[in-house]
Amino acid sequence: MNKDIFEGKWKQIKGQVKTRWGKLTDDDIDVVEGHSLYLAGKLQERYGLTKEQAEEEIAEFHRKL
Repeated sequence: MNKDIFEGKWKQIKGQVKTRWGKLTDDDIDVVEGHSLYLAGKLQERYGLTKEQAEEEIAEFHRKL
């Protein structure tokens, strides 16, 4: 799934995001609104990942969708 589709279907997949990254709060997910850069930042904040690790996590999540 590409970035544009991910952003467009955010309401449909945000439950899967919450399941995948349980440390993200509902407020985090609302702020992200499907934007991969915001999601990467929140993953870095909540999980202590590097930017590259967060981006790889998101890329893997996109592939599985």
